[in-house]
Amino acid sequence: MIPQETAQTIIDPKAYADGKRVDDAFAWLRREMPFAQAQPEGFDPFWVVTKHADILEVERQNELFHNGDRATTLTPIEVDKKVRELMGGSPHLVRSLVQMDNPDHFAYRRLTQSWFMPQNLKKLEARIREIAKGFIDRMADMNGNCDFARDVAFLYPLHVIMEVLGVPEADEPRMLKLTQELFGSADPDLNRSGAEVKDADAALAEIGATVGEFITYFNEMTEDRRACPRDDLASVIANGQIEGKPLGHLEAMSYYIIAATAGHDTTSNTTAGGLWALAENPDQFAKLKADASLIPSYLEESIRWVTPVKHFMRTATADAEVHGQKIARGDWLMLSYPSGNRDEDVFDDPFAFKVDRSPNKHVAFGYGAHVCLGQHLGRMEMRILWEELLPRLQSVELAGEPKRMQASFVCGPKSVPIRYRMN
Repeated sequence: MIPQETAQTIIDPKAYADGKRVDDAFAWLRREMPFAQAQPEGFDPFWVVTKHADILEVERQNELFHNGDRATTLTPIEVDKKVRELMGGSPHLVRSLVQMDNPDHFAYRRLTQSWFMPQNLKKLEARIREIAKGFIDRMADMNGNCDFARDVAFLYPLHVIMEVLGVPEADEPRMLKLTQELFGSADPDLNRSGAEVKDADAALAEIGATVGEFITYFNEMTEDRRACPRDDLASVIANGQIEGKPLGHLEAMSYYIIAATAGHDTTSNTTAGGLWALAENPDQFAKLKADASLIPSYLEESIRWVTPVKHFMRTATADAEVHGQKIARGDWLMLSYPSGNRDEDVFDDPFAFKVDRSPNKHVAFGYGAHVCLGQHLGRMEMRILWEELLPRLQSVELAGEPKRMQASFVCGPKSVPIRYRMN
């Protein structure tokens, strides 16, 4: 059993905001207890999977380790109980691809998969480049000072996915606010109440209100797209069918929500964190500036470095063994992606940011059947931004202390103040 102090650290939103505290805890676990059980106060026990190889082993066995049998993110006992009461026994407030197992997962994923394949994304490239140039021009007009997270990184991927989805530009601020409320529910700067959330009732009420607002919005969009379909993702979801029947209401709303949140937030986090790393490592910025062919490896290193999705949970469907440990049917496992992405057995000097790191077999997008559907779009957006920004950005440095959000599920920078010169 993992020592209580360490167990509390790896679930503490403030430890993820700090960065070093959680990195140190996972480094200790990889070294001393790479596959062990934790039982922080208020939670059911769960296995903590910290090693890269073990994360891959669990992820590749989709029938043995399910997403949907229990909560897919780490959830306190009291919150889980209340969600099940609310949802007729289900542990999920939403039912997106993340909460599904086969055969549903395969069928629902196939519905939009073609939209996110590299060959189909090519038709979006010119428009995405136009959007990127607009944000870079805006940055150039800001007199060499901006908050790169708030002024560029949050807004650029948001604009791209909202165009793909079919959400009007006027509604983008609302979508950003709701996304930050959902993923930043433990952060007083971002959550719905603007205060520390103290108990299960308050936490669930806030998240429920945010999900409800999303559902109200996308209900109207569904009606519109059924009456007047367009060439957008919303029309695919609104008119999609699984085995000859329309999508269930919860599943359709959840599809919109995952596209409207995960579709930009993880890319935003990586973009902001990638620039933060360059500002702190001028030698790496100089290396990247001197050789634009390093942009793809820089992007992969940014994704590894930030690892915006911190964990997903899996549930064993049968007795099994991982890393020499016997796991019982029904056991809960936490896949710790940031730990896997700092694994000393896989990454040379894992706590150094290297724009030319190769190979870079990070697990930030997951692996296997549940690998991130939007990974190619995210990479494309970041590549285009850097292809346009790098030739114009002459220098960059931090102009204050960057801050990360308080969150143990999806977490990244919420503020990256910089000083810079552009041409």
